[in-house]
Amino acid sequence: MKLPPLFEEKMRELLKDEFPDYIACYEEPRYYGLRVNTGKISVSEFERICPFEIRPIPWVENGFYYDGDTVFPSKHPYYHAGLYYLQEPSAMTPASRLPVLPGERVLDLCAAPGGKATELGAKLGRDGVLAANDLSSSRAKGLLKNIEVFGIGNVIVLSEEPGRLKKHFSEYFDKILIDAPCSGEGMFRKDKKMAKAWEEHGPEFFSPIQKGLVLQAAEMLRPGGLLLYSTCTFDGRENEQVIEHLLEHFPEFTVLPVEAYEGFAEGMPEVSESGDERLKDTVRIFPHRMKGEGHYVALLKKGEDKGGSGAAGAVSFRETAAGKGRLPEELAAFFGELDVLFEKSRIDIRGEKAYYMPEGLPDMRGMRFLRTGLLLGELKKKRFEPSQALAMYLKKDECRKTIDFSSQDERVFRYLKGETLEVCDLAGQDAAGWHLVCVDSYPLGWGKLAGGMIKNKYLPGWRLC
Repeated sequence: MKLPPLFEEKMRELLKDEFPDYIACYEEPRYYGLRVNTGKISVSEFERICPFEIRPIPWVENGFYYDGDTVFPSKHPYYHAGLYYLQEPSAMTPASRLPVLPGERVLDLCAAPGGKATELGAKLGRDGVLAANDLSSSRAKGLLKNIEVFGIGNVIVLSEEPGRLKKHFSEYFDKILIDAPCSGEGMFRKDKKMAKAWEEHGPEFFSPIQKGLVLQAAEMLRPGGLLLYSTCTFDGRENEQVIEHLLEHFPEFTVLPVEAYEGFAEGMPEVSESGDERLKDTVRIFPHRMKGEGHYVALLKKGEDKGGSGAAGAVSFRETAAGKGRLPEELAAFFGELDVLFEKSRIDIRGEKAYYMPEGLPDMRGMRFLRTGLLLGELKKKRFEPSQALAMYLKKDECRKTIDFSSQDERVFRYLKGETLEVCDLAGQDAAGWHLVCVDSYPLGWGKLAGGMIKNKYLPGWRLC
């Protein structure tokens, strides 16, 4: 692979004796990875049922390599059931090193296409709130789909300038992840077009953007909260110097050691302006040391924990919901078919659509949203139509009416294409109406059963061609 001469010169100076090994790695094939959705399935169970060969990624508990030349995981029904996300192995590192707990308030500031956000949401479970933001509205649409496929319901998906976000979320979040837009030097082997893009927009273009993002995020993090900053580039101006910039403007931040792995390299204070030795606790991932591409990761804590979670001024949804009073009869009747609790006070009905909202959100009027909460479905002329997002949120045993296909059944693919299916041979057809359609007990979407036939309700925009 032909690399930009200026880039080669810079890497020769950065790596010194290791430079020949680094250059040699471009002759090696890239690595392919998938990350198990632990919100839906355990790692051990996935290993048991996985239909193709996988090998553990040693520094990511739920990450695996697969052979991208012979295996196509995106074509398997388990992918459409949200059991895993396809992600470059090194790119799994940032979200794996941010210790998220159920019930916390978490922000992924630059979230599209969703590789980090889906992992953060899986860690949260159904408690707390995940705010996933991307400035590009087109990219945010893909982000929303990936979040819904993963079954994450306690979410707000935004497409906002971070400067506007901080006005609404001052000291609100417990954890923030910034996978910052960058010059992409660590991805040249994976995507050769990145080298050409680097020549047009290099580190000098991205560094001011990154410094702005990290300061804006600092204002949205509560005292005692954790911030993880990452890039897929090698340049000190985008890595150590950004952390140095944060420490200068917010001296209450401290750099925390990142959970180690034998292939990780420590940060390089020598590429910063101050030579701050604390930067050694950040991590660099080089492709000649690891079976993955290039990355940088820094974990920081903001001051001391004063107790509690989130900002003053955050108010419970119970105090602000428009959807008060009795539930519509058709929605209540549908809930009667489920074995999962939805608190009435958190249900928000806007026009025909019903949402299940996270608790403790601040006043967000005027912000650009793609989704607030879990879309439950639509109320239409005295009937309720459940959403695709609700199907993916549920577990099979939480719905009393289900149709379960084997992954070997060709009807699974016909379902994913939107076809009406005959299901007379399957269990679970003793009652007409809405059924949760599953593959090997993992939900795919809805169908409406009548006379041994399932009328397909799989979301049209998700259907296979």
